[in-house]
Amino acid sequence: MDLATYQQRSRATARYPAVGSNPIYPTLGLCGEAGEVADKVKKVIRDRNGAFSPEVIEALKLELGDVLWYVAQLSSELGLDLDAVASANLEKLASRAARNVISGEGDHR
Repeated sequence: MDLATYQQRSRATARYPAVGSNPIYPTLGLCGEAGEVADKVKKVIRDRNGAFSPEVIEALKLELGDVLWYVAQLSSELGLDLDAVASANLEKLASRAARNVISGEGDHR
């Protein structure tokens, strides 16, 4: 599935206050879901000696889907096309790689 189709189809499931003019809700949801991903990975380190079982991977797939949903909703709230967001990210990373500044700090390197 391409990102534009995902963004469009996921938008049909958006049910939160003031859909269409509320970037705060999906921002907070994104933070929460990213935290759930981090928590599952943390528990793999703590409880499973860093071994990702098929069950854990499946659980992470579901959480990553939730992260993607909130990224799509936030993009929609901001009037951004998810394909354009992804393309801009790849261009930024390619530029950093070409200039040998992938490592380091700061958004504008």
